[in-house]
Order: sequence, then structure tokens, then C-alpha cells
Amino acid sequence: MSEKRPLLHYRLTASTCSEPRDASKHSGTKAGRGGRRSDDKPARKLGVVFGVVVPTLLSMFSVVVFLRIGFVVGQAGLYQSILMFLVAYFIITMTVLSVCAISTNGALDAGGAYYMISRALGPEFGGSIGIMFFFANVCSSALYVLGLVEAVMSTFGIPEEGVAGPHQVLPSGYWWSLLYGTVLLFLCFIVCLVGAHIYAKAAFIVFIIVTTVLVSVFMSFFIMGPIVVILPETSSWNSTSLNTANYSGFQLHTLEGNLLPKYTVDYTTGAMMSFVTVFAVMFNGCTGIMAGSNMSGDLKNPSYSIPRGTISAVLTTFITYNLLSLLIAWSCDRHLLQRDYSFLGDINIWPPMLTVGVYSSTMSAAMSNLIGASRILYALSKDNLFGGVLALAKKTSRSGNPWASVLVSWLLIQVVLFTGKLNTIAGIVSIFFLLVYAAVNLACLALEWASAPNFRPSFRCFTWHTCTLGIIGCLLMMFLINAIYAFASIAFMLLLVMLIHYLGPISNWGYISQALIFHQVRKYLLMLDVRKDHVKFWRPQVLLMVANPRSCTGLMTFINDLKKSGLYVLGHVKLGSLDRLPSDPLRSSYVSWLSLVDHLNIKSFVNLTLADSVQQGVQNLLFITGFGGMRPNTLVLGFYDDHTPEDHLQGKILLSTGHGMDTASPSIDPREQRSPSFPSLRGTDEPKDLQEEEYVSVIADAVKMGKNVTLARYFNQFNREEVLGSGRKIRGHRSKTGPFVDVWPLNLLRPDSHGYVDVCSLFLLQLASVLQETRAWSQARLRLFLCVEAGCSLKKEEETKLQVMLKELRISAQVQMVAWDQVVALHWQRQQEEAAKEDGIQEFPSTPPQLADEYICAVNNLIRRHGAPQPAVRFLYLPRPPADTSHYHAYLHHLDVLSQNLGPTLLIHGVTPVVTTDF
Repeated sequence: MSEKRPLLHYRLTASTCSEPRDASKHSGTKAGRGGRRSDDKPARKLGVVFGVVVPTLLSMFSVVVFLRIGFVVGQAGLYQSILMFLVAYFIITMTVLSVCAISTNGALDAGGAYYMISRALGPEFGGSIGIMFFFANVCSSALYVLGLVEAVMSTFGIPEEGVAGPHQVLPSGYWWSLLYGTVLLFLCFIVCLVGAHIYAKAAFIVFIIVTTVLVSVFMSFFIMGPIVVILPETSSWNSTSLNTANYSGFQLHTLEGNLLPKYTVDYTTGAMMSFVTVFAVMFNGCTGIMAGSNMSGDLKNPSYSIPRGTISAVLTTFITYNLLSLLIAWSCDRHLLQRDYSFLGDINIWPPMLTVGVYSSTMSAAMSNLIGASRILYALSKDNLFGGVLALAKKTSRSGNPWASVLVSWLLIQVVLFTGKLNTIAGIVSIFFLLVYAAVNLACLALEWASAPNFRPSFRCFTWHTCTLGIIGCLLMMFLINAIYAFASIAFMLLLVMLIHYLGPISNWGYISQALIFHQVRKYLLMLDVRKDHVKFWRPQVLLMVANPRSCTGLMTFINDLKKSGLYVLGHVKLGSLDRLPSDPLRSSYVSWLSLVDHLNIKSFVNLTLADSVQQGVQNLLFITGFGGMRPNTLVLGFYDDHTPEDHLQGKILLSTGHGMDTASPSIDPREQRSPSFPSLRGTDEPKDLQEEEYVSVIADAVKMGKNVTLARYFNQFNREEVLGSGRKIRGHRSKTGPFVDVWPLNLLRPDSHGYVDVCSLFLLQLASVLQETRAWSQARLRLFLCVEAGCSLKKEEETKLQVMLKELRISAQVQMVAWDQVVALHWQRQQEEAAKEDGIQEFPSTPPQLADEYICAVNNLIRRHGAPQPAVRFLYLPRPPADTSHYHAYLHHLDVLSQNLGPTLLIHGVTPVVTTDF
């Protein structure tokens, strides 16, 4: 027997044994861009055997069964070989259970792993895994073509040294090998271009050939007697080794010599073998479990065929591998196993039989990867995740064959063939496949954890434990094969996830993240017990009532800073009655509100209601907004005045949808888009929907319900970017300090009240402090104004008391004493006049009629005089509304005069304790 080189060498044995991908015609989708109508779908004809079992067996066997079994047994011994198969198939089985579960949860379209992952985890993960799956198939196809060229050249190529045999007639060299690879790839291309039905027939023929070769291998162990095998030509590090080895037949001493491991230097690479390296090589040959699921587009009943066919194929290969390992260990010398990976051909009853098996299985693997890559590319293009980049790949023939995707895949594989050597690519390809398997396990785990009612697969032989073990096993194998490639592949996947997240279109597949978030939020909301609330952990939870968002974007962004990671809800009341309407008028506008939230980059919820009056609508929102312990505790209203609203959204574009504010917002049903996103602002002469008495009644209702109330005025003048810029220009110079926030904690409309430490004033201080603690306002400086009479003996005492209180409350503020003798004198003068006119004592001494406009104007001037430099916002004390509704007009008038021309101002009334000095 002449000398021979190792068939396919170790380079191919270390590569990924990839599986036949989706070889079907794409089944098409409903009528739409790039798709085919549902009634034009090609007929699904494949069943369990031809659709799942055959592709999976071919994928898992491939050249592994012929070239790697002897390597594994020779290095690791029989005991460790069986242990390796048990561990490998345990990992594989966990993934198979996840595949079976997802495949039996509803209709499964063409696309295989990509379809399952994208529809379960969303477009980001699905698209990134799909791209990786595509490139893995492209590189695998090129890898098998080059491996087949090497196998052909080892048998028929003219050797560089020595005398050529009669059958060695093919010229050798890089360009000749490239030519042979191009021809073989072109043959695969022609088959895939014709259609999947040709590939299915070819795959069945290959399956018959591989099965025949396997039968001949098993028969050879029982028929062939002891022979001496001439080993392949060795390299310099093995030059002293023996050139022959023995096939002893079934001998007990041979079995005993092969039971234990004996790791040595690999004769093809010169690398020292170990348990990890041998296990990595062996595990690559056990993959290919998703070949059947990738045929989902051609299966009559995917939910029935995939579980049964995949499990049957996995069980068959497991038994075959272990039985073959036992026969090899029982009959082959250890030296033969370690020095000749193609020894099964030497001991075969007809030696060329092994060569036929290797050729056919390798050609089948190359062809299946080509057709699989084209189907994945076609599915990606149909889903339009990458815009117009993949538009060409959508084109199909009349029969539904995606010829454009086949063409693109073929060209990419041809480019990879020019590299000639795929040692580095082979490792990362196998890692790509493992990452896909890990993603399938993750998809099944996420669906299980989300507890979605619609996730009820008919295959129930899985739990979250099996999914977790599958993920851990796949990730562990990735890092065992090559840690650098594993990190690189994960980084590449995360990069694709971010690109699709920010650049890809919004899909209607559903997002598993939303289901998981819902599941966790519900659980934690149930744990949020209002009975365990404590003042130490109080935070503002705001309901901001918005009449028309066009005029209050400044206020919406400011309240977003004020919420201090608390609940923030945008509320809106639409006047009307559902009894007199054909459908809910708020449904179509809800998307526009959410788009506005995205446009303003604020963290808020939206709650819309329909009511006969604004007062009734606000009551409804205060009653029902929130869940459990997460409910609004503070109501924010815009100020009621005669100011003509300004449109701050005119011509702006919604960032989340790309639609203008003045156009109809997108919704699920375009027929519901009958009105603009937000109505136009009212004109100067148009009446308001809310009258003065009803406005004050809303404030009174909120106080009755135990809600804090804040009235916001002049926030149409608030520009967050200017206020929080890198510096504020003052008289032509740029200030190095942050904006000022002025706080007036005294009830200025009731100067006869004494002290600054009541619930409302402390609430006002707390809100100002909360604003300063936010990151954007961290440079803001609080100015606290203490109004005292110049001749008061308690002036110094009051200041000291206030400073001590601020220190205990950990509030950093600059205290300024304000003498207001002349101002308060106006109030006492009016009080004396009222006392002279009335003998009785009023039931409500804080009612507005007791105050004169002269006094309130003086207070307003006092506030403006002490407002240099101009503050970004002022915090004023808001008195409680009067109990007598006849005084509502005067109450609102006094608030109007008090806050006139003060710039952005918050009038605040607090009813709940919010600060504590305890730790």
C-alpha cells in the first residue's frame, strides 16, 4: 500500500460540522412589500423522515463519523470518549428541548432559528443572530468546499515530491485548488438556483450513500481479519515514529489498551492534545441539531415533525457514535488511532467506500450551507430590518425560489474561497453556531419566565432549568473552543443589536422584553405596600394635567426634572360622553402622546380620560391613576389666566415615528386617523373649556383627596437648554455659577400667620431641594427668603432657628432676610378697616376678600426687587382654597396679582409630611 496523506487533515476535523439549513422555498407571507400572497404559498410536502430526520442525520454525521471517531478514542480512551459524548449530548439535548418547545408553540414559518429567535426575542436579537447565522453558513460552505478540494487532491492530485500514481492526474497549487473549489461551488450553486426540490432529492441520495458507507464500516469490523496498516506520511516531529500500525480485530488486550486516555501530539498540527481540545473537536461534530427546524418552510406539520424528527436523529447519532467508539476501541491499536484519521478506509471491505462517503457528505454539507444561507438572507430581507440594504435579496422566481439571495450567498462564498485557508474562520464559525443555539435557549427561557398566556407549546418536556443549562453549556463550549473568538462574537452580536435597535424599523412581532418587564413589574407592584410607606423614603409622584401639549412643553420637561425618579403621569381630559360616540376617541390619539414623550425625552406615563367636565375628569384621574403603592401624590396644574397660548410644537418632528406634529399619528388601524395628532390652540376670542370656579374646585378636590397641589405659571418662558447651559450670560459676561432657585416659604397672602415650619412650607422646601439634587440641576443655588419686620426683636432668633432647621434637613440654601415692614403695614391697615365694619369673626379668616390688591401688588414688587440675578424658577406658598365657593373668583384673582410678571413660578400647597430629621 502506497504512502498517503491524512484525508482532509486536522483542519477540517477542527471545523464546524454545520447543518443543512432551510432548504425550502420560502413559504411567503401575506400580501406586502417583498413578500408573496398567502394563497400563493408553495405546497408543503415534507414529513418527519425526509423533512427532519434526513437533514439532521446528514448534518450531525457529515465527515465526523468517518474522520473524528478514531481521533477521539485514540487520544481520550474509551471511558473519556463516552464521557465526552454524554456531556456533549447533554448540552445538545437541552437545546433540542428548547427548539421543540418553540416549534410547537403556534405556526412556524420558514426561517428556522432566525424565525424562532426574532419572533420570540424581538427584531434586535433576531436580526443580529440572523446575520451571524448567515455569515456562519457562508463560511461553513466555503470551508467544506475547500475540504472537499483537499480530499480530492489527496487522492487524485499530482504529489509535489515522489512518483505520481496512475490515478494522480490533477495539477496541484493554489490557483488550481481555487479553480477546483470554484467548479464545485458552481455545481452547488446550480442545484440551489434550480430550487429546493432538487436539493431535497440530492440530500436523499447522499443520505443513502452515507448510510451504505456506515453499514459497510460496521460490517467491516466483523468481516475483516487482523491487518497491518501503513500510516500516512509524517512530519518532522513524528519522524521517529513507526510507519505501520495494527488492526487486531476484536481482542480483549486491544480493548484494555484503549480504555484509559493517552494524550499525545496531533500528527497533523503538532499541537499537544488534552481533554479540552479533544472535547472541542468532538463537540463540533455533534452539532447540526437545527437542520430539521430550518426546513420548517417545507414541512407539512412543523409542530409535529420537528420534535419527533430532531429527537430521533439525536438519539440515532448518539447510539451510533458510542457503538462505533466501542468497536474501534475493541479492534484498533492505539498507535493506529493516533496516527491515521482515515483508518476506516484501510480496514473497510472495499477501501474506496470511505472516500465515497467523505466526498458525498462534504459536498452535501457545502450545498446545504449555501441554500441555508440564501434562505436566511431572504428572511432577513423580507423582514426589512436593514432598510434598503437587502432589497435585492427579496426577489424570487415564480415558483418562490429566492434566486437573488442564492446569487448573493454564492458570490460571498466565492470571495471566502480566495482566502484558501480557513483555520481562523473555522473556529469562529463553530462559535457562531453555538451562540445561535444559546440564543434559542434564551428565547425559550424568556418565554417561560414571561408566563405569557399564549406560550403554551404542545411539547412540554422542558423547564426553565433545561433552558438555563443549555445556555450555560453553549457559552461554556464557546469559551473552551476559543475564548478570544467567543468574546469577539458576543461583541459583534451586541453591536448588531444596537444598530438594529436604533436604525431598524418598529416591528409588530411583539417584544419579549415587554412581557418580562410586565411580569416583574406586576410582581413588585404587589410587593409595594402602602402600609409600609415612611416619610424617609417619600418622593414626588406627579400627575401633570395637560390641556394641549402644544403650549406646555417647557412645563413638561421641568416636571420631569422635579419628579426625583418618582412616578410621572401626563393626564388629559377630553370632554364628551362615550354613550354618544361610536368609538373611543382617545384610542387613536394615545400613540401621539407616547410619541411626544419620546420627542421630549421625558420619563412619564400617559393617562387619558373622557368626561363631561374637566373637574370630573381630574377626579377620575386622581382616583384611578397608578397601581397599589405607586399613585400620584402631587397634582400639577397650569395657571388660569388670560395668556394666549403659544404653539411650541409647530413644525416639529416626532422623533419616534418621523411624522410631523400636525399630521395624523400612525396607529394600528389607519382608518382611525381622523383628526390631527393634537388639536390647534384656542384663539384669543375663543372661550375656555374650564371656568374659574371649576378650576379652583379642581384644586379644592385635590386637597380633599390628600394630594399636594402645584400651580405652574409662565413656564412658556422656560427654556431648559438656556437655563441649564454651560454658563448663563449676565450683563454680557458668562457666569460660572448655576441657575438660582428662589424659595419664599411664608404664606404671603396671610401675613398674620407666624412661623415658617408648617407642613406646606416644609413641602415647598423639599421640592426645591429635590430639584437641586437632580443631576441636571446640581449646580443650582437655592435662595431662601425670610420675611421679617425690621424692628422685630425675634429677627435674629428666627434666622438662627431657620438655619438650624436647614442643617437638620440637610438642605443647602442661602438664607436672605427681607424687611417688609412697609408691605405688611398695608395688610394691617386693611385689617383694622375690616374690623371696624364687621363685629363678628369670620369663619374662614384666610378668605381672599380680606386682602387688598394694594398689599398683594406690594408683595409682588417685593419679590421682584429681591430677584436679582433673575432666578430660573420661583417657589411660592399656595394657600388653601376657601371653603366658600363664592370666594373662588377673589382667591384666583389674588393668586394672579401675586405671581404677576415673576417669570417661571410654582405656587405650592403641601398637605402631607415629607421631611424628617431621623436617619
